[in-house]
Amino acid sequence: MHGILLSILLVLVCSGASADELAAFTTDGCSDFPDGTPSQRDLWRHCCVAHDKTYWAGGSYAERLASDHELEQCVAKVGEPALARLMMAGVRVGGSPYWPTRFRWGYGWSWPRGYRALNETEREQVRTRLAEVIARSNP
Repeated sequence: MHGILLSILLVLVCSGASADELAAFTTDGCSDFPDGTPSQRDLWRHCCVAHDKTYWAGGSYAERLASDHELEQCVAKVGEPALARLMMAGVRVGGSPYWPTRFRWGYGWSWPRGYRALNETEREQVRTRLAEVIARSNP
């Protein structure tokens, strides 16, 4: 039994260390959370989309923490500080790179990636993919 578990662990570790292709950027706004209030349906959606860009790209633990604080500050700036704290708690628990979810840290890369700073090749993939998003939105 220990041999099987060790083999599975080895496959997971090795798969995370190999070269990877970044998927196209996707966003669903605030994931399984409202994008705004009933009267202003997209009030803080821009905060979530910016947060999604960093989550999609992934990186180090410190980069994730900074991204989560930026989300909290952005939502607080639109006048929702209590909600910002709630969202911060949610992303800290639900956004772990170790969950196989569509909104985990580094969701643009194959799972499991964990916390790993982007190398220059990966940063170039991020720049290229984000340029594609801009080109699609400005025909």
